[in-house]
Amino acid sequence: MSDLQKQLEEELKDPEFKKEWDKLEFRYSVIKQLIKIRNTYNLSQAQLAEKLNTTQAVISRIENGTVNIGIDFIEKLAKAFDKKIEFRLI
Repeated sequence: MSDLQKQLEEELKDPEFKKEWDKLEFRYSVIKQLIKIRNTYNLSQAQLAEKLNTTQAVISRIENGTVNIGIDFIEKLAKAFDKKIEFRLI
């Protein structure tokens, strides 16, 4: 387990931290998937932006969590890589 994971595990014991974490968990899960796809295809942010007809700055802001993405963006991403979107409530 990495130091970051250990620290997160410890922080999640704090109810206030956990409450905030839970609110953002889905957003960061989507961001993590975007970065994973980009890295899997060995693309820079600029290359991914070109593929999605957007700018590198937009990709950067999405990856940094400073901009919300919508379903339209997720659909565009899936189509660009010939992937399907799976949504589950658990």
